[in-house]
Amino acid sequence: MKKIGYAVVQLFVSTLLWFYFKKTTHHGLENIPKNKPVIFLSNHQNAFLDTILIATNCKRKPYFLTRSDVFKNTVLKGLFSFFKMIPIYRIRDGFTSLQKNQYTFDFCSSLLDKNEALVVFPEGNHNLKRKVRPLSKGFIRIIFNALEANPELDIYLVPVGVNYQAAKDFPDSAALYYGTAISVKESIDQSDINNSVHVLKNQVFKALKNLTTHIEDEAKYDFTIQKLEAFGVDYTKPKEVNDKLLYLSSISKIPETITEANSFDLLKKWIFMAMNFPVILVWNLLLKPKIKDLAFLSTFRFAYAVIIFPIYYTLLVLGTYLFTQDIISGLLVTTTVFLYNLFYTKTM
Repeated sequence: MKKIGYAVVQLFVSTLLWFYFKKTTHHGLENIPKNKPVIFLSNHQNAFLDTILIATNCKRKPYFLTRSDVFKNTVLKGLFSFFKMIPIYRIRDGFTSLQKNQYTFDFCSSLLDKNEALVVFPEGNHNLKRKVRPLSKGFIRIIFNALEANPELDIYLVPVGVNYQAAKDFPDSAALYYGTAISVKESIDQSDINNSVHVLKNQVFKALKNLTTHIEDEAKYDFTIQKLEAFGVDYTKPKEVNDKLLYLSSISKIPETITEANSFDLLKKWIFMAMNFPVILVWNLLLKPKIKDLAFLSTFRFAYAVIIFPIYYTLLVLGTYLFTQDIISGLLVTTTVFLYNLFYTKTM
């Protein structure tokens, strides 16, 4: 019954994501091993949206290592457990709390022993910058803890590049790229474990740099972004963007570009704002200013849209009915707003 419930929720969330994003694409799904223990290792830009984009489309039903502070709410703890979220403790949670990670690692070992899949964000935290940050050793500890319990485990690491065209904006597009699976067995030299750790981390790091936009030079990051924007790159195509970065490294000035506003797009935007004025007003005045970490902006916008639009559409039906005394008119007005919102999301 729990599996059926999870599958239903997975389908429901996948549908919500389809409505929220202009476009989502998933590449390299054929690289994901079946009936093998798998650890998905993803870059982490966009908070919770990264998690659910992987969960709904990776062809597995993975467990997720999640920062422990979200488990403090006892009401939500059961919900997180249902969604296969596993707490991971960090130094900021208190030095003594790190001891609890051994239970987490042992639980992960038992899952891998059952050919389950895990999702780990090895950068350790999220950041909107288009750059793969240094990887922590958490996933290495999980691997070796599992191999210590069962040396015959055939674990595979699947690097995942999550790419957003404009993570802070709406509507946005996302593209996920699943890289070639890395066999832990083939990468580990039992006679030189320390070097094996280094090799594994380098393999994953190199793969992630190819699967998402990676701007190496931190000092020139903003300048590089300006140059990429001037060329109008599509960040959902990381290989093309990374190739462009090689070319742009030789350019010392930002190319002059003339960007003219598309009158039709402006018209579509104004119509969207007029049709959804109460929803947008609450978001812009009450909710958005409270979000201090911009990496959470899209996650909270998505959650807000999921909650508010069913209420808004219901109020539209009732309001139109009270004004016209005709339920058909109420349904017609609401359907028109719903279809326009879908049109706007998919065409902007």
